Amino acid sequence: MRISEWQDYKLIDASAGERLEAWGDVVLIRPDPQIIWNTPKKNPLWENAHARYLRSETGGGRWETAKRLPDSWPIRYKNLTFLIKPMGFKHTGLFPEQATNWDLMSSLIAGREQPVKVLNLFAYTGGATLACLAAGAQVTHVDAAKGMVAWAKENAAASGLAEKPVRWIVDDCVKFVEREIRRGNRYDAVIMDPPSYGRGPNGEVWKLEERLFELVELCVQLLSDTPLFFVINSYTTGLAPSCMGYILGSLVQKSFGGTVEFDELGLPVAESGLVLPCGSTALWHL
Repeated sequence: MRISEWQDYKLIDASAGERLEAWGDVVLIRPDPQIIWNTPKKNPLWENAHARYLRSETGGGRWETAKRLPDSWPIRYKNLTFLIKPMGFKHTGLFPEQATNWDLMSSLIAGREQPVKVLNLFAYTGGATLACLAAGAQVTHVDAAKGMVAWAKENAAASGLAEKPVRWIVDDCVKFVEREIRRGNRYDAVIMDPPSYGRGPNGEVWKLEERLFELVELCVQLLSDTPLFFVINSYTTGLAPSCMGYILGSLVQKSFGGTVEFDELGLPVAESGLVLPCGSTALWHL
């Protein structure tokens, strides 16, 4: 399991379906379906957090605040700065376990002499975008949610990367890829973090297990003659990292050689020494 290294983020404890986290100086309690163990909640911060997200029986939920909670606040990962904002459905705008991928992609980009063009699909608030920009790449950042793209721009500005070569695109990722193929545009690297389930603008149903292969197949048509890497991330429960690795092996490695790696991502739990599984990742690279 690959584990990221943070200073401004810490998973303090995890028990009985909840995680106790420090995001900088702010302590939050959030639900997590992976935490099926029930260990004693001895840390006093369980009773002294700034806010706790409570799920509703009818769906969704709400934040219950015990202390003044800022609308947003910055945390840093190495040379990157992210604005954290408690959102509906328990999210904060950042998946800290992805930092291990940011480091890998940054090192691959920094190791190539010629310019690297990166396509980041389902790009959310821009963690991978910022890491690639800071490493010297040109990035096309695509997400269907206008608010997420605006948030990513805020993060880029906070990180001093606003003037770097980036295209901010609000669009359906599959339709954008299809248009890029027709335009003849090519990329040296592709990153994707597709949702487990969703609906398109015309009611189309998206299920990751059913659509992932054809999406990767499309994206392979966008790769340059000398691609650098291809990353797939997933939070779909039950989808093994090896399955995504096999897709990259059959579609990318078969054409370009190189290496395929796949693993779980995790966050170390300070209180217990356990590691919380936080999704799967697969990487092809030369």
